[in-house]
Amino acid sequence: MTKHKVFISYHHDNDQWAKEKLLELNSKYDIFIDGSVDTGDIRDDLSDEEIRKKIRDEYLRDTTVTILLVGTETKNRKHIDWELYSSMYDGKVNKKSGILVIQLPSTNPQYITASHGDEEKINLYQSVTNWISIDSRDVFERRYPYLPERIIDNLLAKDVKISVTKWGDLNTEDLRLLIDLTYQDKESCQYDMSRKMRRNNL
Repeated sequence: MTKHKVFISYHHDNDQWAKEKLLELNSKYDIFIDGSVDTGDIRDDLSDEEIRKKIRDEYLRDTTVTILLVGTETKNRKHIDWELYSSMYDGKVNKKSGILVIQLPSTNPQYITASHGDEEKINLYQSVTNWISIDSRDVFERRYPYLPERIIDNLLAKDVKISVTKWGDLNTEDLRLLIDLTYQDKESCQYDMSRKMRRNNL
């Protein structure tokens, strides 16, 4: 399985431990190529387009998969929204990325979304026998109260494949497979980018 270049998006104050754990696993098992950098020093007074361009072309650059680590404050952080928006943007040089969502233990996750078909369901979730389709924002928001609105927008989008999994369910081979499936499906994703970029933290 080919390794892919990954950008990790997360809330630095609360969830640094999770990024460090991912990088520790990666250094031991060689799961992905780390392309993460800190986008925290981007000026707020830039236009949405300037912010998007700066993040996509200077920070995300040639990464092909964005892993979003979701803690209790993730959805309220403007830099995370900027990183998600920029990951979804299909530029001339730096193309759109696939997005994989990992819910951290602090969110007490109860649900998963498997968007990459039977290979994901069979290999990762053998104990799940009943899968349902959801097309209601209310249901997604109840199931995933800590997910950013931009992710909910795209879980509802017909031509987007974003899987949502739980930190506690992952082993190294599951993570490797999820990254690969996310990469394989990224070209077919028609991301909903209609939501304006967040301009402040809550």
